Amino acid sequence: HALRTAEKALLPGYHPFEWKPPLKNVSSNTEVGIIDGLSGLQHLVDDYPVDTIAKRFRYDAALASALMDMEEDIIEGLKSQGLDDYVKGPFTVVIKESCDGMGDVSEKHGCGPPVPEKAVRFSFTLMSITIAHGNEEIKVFEENKPNSELCCKPLCLMLADESDHETLTAILSPLVAEREAMKDSVLALDMAGIPRLFKFIFRGTGYDEKLVREVEGLEASGSSYICTLCDATRLEASQNLILHSVTRNHVENLERYEVWRSNPYHETVDELRDRVKGVS
Repeated sequence: HALRTAEKALLPGYHPFEWKPPLKNVSSNTEVGIIDGLSGLQHLVDDYPVDTIAKRFRYDAALASALMDMEEDIIEGLKSQGLDDYVKGPFTVVIKESCDGMGDVSEKHGCGPPVPEKAVRFSFTLMSITIAHGNEEIKVFEENKPNSELCCKPLCLMLADESDHETLTAILSPLVAEREAMKDSVLALDMAGIPRLFKFIFRGTGYDEKLVREVEGLEASGSSYICTLCDATRLEASQNLILHSVTRNHVENLERYEVWRSNPYHETVDELRDRVKGVS
């Protein structure tokens, strides 16, 4: 019990915080620890049903906890830049999101519950923290080893295949909704006895091509549409090695998927595929 109590201080859900304005569709209760990825219910660690396929932290609670872990780094950063260590901010925090399959996690001779035997992990890394001072942005913290396992904070662990679109969507949708809500709000968090304000910028740079194609509704990597950023086909790309620009975006992919699904112009499969450029 002593270990559990000590552990709680290190896990999300321990430090009180507040959002200004409050997050849309997210509870204002900050005492949320590990929750079930599908039901959203919180159990004691020992009480989880054996067939649970996903566990996660609430995104905002995890960010608050990660910042509290870095309290000393932030205060040191302020001092090293010649700033007062009692400034309230607002600080701007850049978050790198990552999500990847972890491969086969099956027990070789186990007789556990019938859950999927592959796992997917969604995590985030605090890349940098800056504060506006006069007309310039001063960097208080920067992660030196952004790809290291040591600074990567796990947010959600799923027993699912990364190509199982429905399961991934069901588990990650609430998490994405929490992230979208945080973009329009400011986190108020007591640090070193002073209430400080934090704004977040999210960068989805930790996804491999397979997952990008999966979540954007693009055809798999063998597709003749070889790029996840533009509409180039394999042939077009081989003939033009210089002039490239980013033309695909998430909203357009959603619109194209709707066209693919409803086929409003009553086209053949080939005509339709050419219209939506490999979204399906």
